[in-house]
Amino acid sequence: MTTAPKRILIVGGVAGGASCAARARRLSETAEIIMFERGSFVSFANCGLPYYVGDVITDEKKLLVANADLFRQRFNIDVRLENEVIAIDRDTAQITVKNRQTDQVYQEPYHALVLAPGAAPIRPPLPGIDLPGIFALRTIPDSRRIRAWIDEHQVKQAVVVGGGFIGLEMAENLVHRGIAVTLIEAQSQVMAPLDPEMAVPVHGHLRSHNVTLCLGDSVAKFKPNAQGGVDVLTQSGATHTAELVILGIGVRPETTLATTAGLEIGDRGGIRVNDQMQTSDPTIWAVGDVVEVKDFVTGEWTVIPLAGPANRQGRIAADVICGRDSTFRGVQGTSVCGVFGLTIASTGANEKTLQRLGWDYGKVYLHPGHHVGYYPNAKPIDLKLLFSNQDGRILGAQAVGEEGAAKRIDVIAMALQTGTTVFDLEEAELCYAPQFGAAKDPVNMAGMIAANALRGDAPLVHWQHLADFNGGLLLDVRNADEFEAGHVEGAVNIPLSQMRDRLPELNPEQDIWVYCQVGQRGYYATRALRLNGFNAYNLSGGFKTYQAVSSH
Repeated sequence: MTTAPKRILIVGGVAGGASCAARARRLSETAEIIMFERGSFVSFANCGLPYYVGDVITDEKKLLVANADLFRQRFNIDVRLENEVIAIDRDTAQITVKNRQTDQVYQEPYHALVLAPGAAPIRPPLPGIDLPGIFALRTIPDSRRIRAWIDEHQVKQAVVVGGGFIGLEMAENLVHRGIAVTLIEAQSQVMAPLDPEMAVPVHGHLRSHNVTLCLGDSVAKFKPNAQGGVDVLTQSGATHTAELVILGIGVRPETTLATTAGLEIGDRGGIRVNDQMQTSDPTIWAVGDVVEVKDFVTGEWTVIPLAGPANRQGRIAADVICGRDSTFRGVQGTSVCGVFGLTIASTGANEKTLQRLGWDYGKVYLHPGHHVGYYPNAKPIDLKLLFSNQDGRILGAQAVGEEGAAKRIDVIAMALQTGTTVFDLEEAELCYAPQFGAAKDPVNMAGMIAANALRGDAPLVHWQHLADFNGGLLLDVRNADEFEAGHVEGAVNIPLSQMRDRLPELNPEQDIWVYCQVGQRGYYATRALRLNGFNAYNLSGGFKTYQAVSSH
């Protein structure tokens, strides 16, 4: 049996707060549980909002996960909508609340207080940012306003600022409604969790669906135009005209309440919590988008506003409040985004982070089909795996493809979470039938390639280091027609089928970097060359990866 404090007050609902409240009730029938939500909805699917704007989801009610009546009837939880918590008095252990409908201000004492106020969209102080027609999307009322604006103004041209999850999803949904979209992103790529070369196919896919990409450029200001719309002026001097602007720049933790109460705020701007979701005050917990927690891979403090971690954090806070010894293991940033039928998924650290930290890591690229090639409609997956050179421990992975990308990242995410290695991926026993995968699944193949490299059987080199490759031979083992269709400057073509007969043409004193189209024939050639006494290395991912690396 567990015991709960007599009064548990929770500030905010949605994912973290709502899951904390429901879990606390499942652990205690005697606790008084009150949720305070300054908005009109206690628990809704904010990840579905872009699809509501895009008319993919047509019934707003489907976005409501639970309402106040359900919490009251099913869980005996008091939900107070449009009641904003405006202050915390830690000395007397009570909060001050303002009823936004009546303007009544009142106090409520607590034994345990949980902060789940979430995060707010970033609105930088740019000239003209408050002009009509400029919106951020975070709540159901936001989505209502955007839908109404589109309908009332018959929007035909929109600008989306920011190339993250919301930016890409809004671009897709606006196009779905027949609106031409220009996407402006200050960085040189969309989807920051991806490494630059992995974002290249995403850029191509967006452009193929008539999204105009403006990368490496940022908004300088907004101006009204004579047509009643908005001109978006960028730092490069370009002007983009629109009747609708969506700000998808990112979100910032809502820490005003915590800051005023003197709780510790971390360097990344979130409420600093320990592994039991406690703040610097042991009677106050915090969960969800507002918190700063440890990165599972790197150990760094980070803020990752994702629904999955928020739900887990809410459960753990409730466990601890009710006397259970639960801990949060950290976040690894496992995420997925769909845009125009393309899936973008990742987990763990990316290469940019590992380079910044100076870690000794390895990587592999591969481009397998999502199922066996002989079964119809196999779709390629661009997959990148990052691992420790010291022990093969998995550090991160990224995948982009029309089919099967999320499945592979889910498998690798679980492997990463349990501390396994690329050698374990070699041996992973996964589902196989022709329409679902292959006897050697892409996850197995990633492990095998990495393990072969660590064992020295088929050491890898990478296209990013090609400029430093002096005095060696760059060997293309594809067929002659493939070579003629496109190849790396300076490469010598010896097709794999001819290679053993043409070994006398090669210099055993010379390093040989081998490549094919996606890496498999390069692996076969590398093994044959090494067994014949040559110092050969396989260029990971083949010519397909070269094209991505050289074009970003």
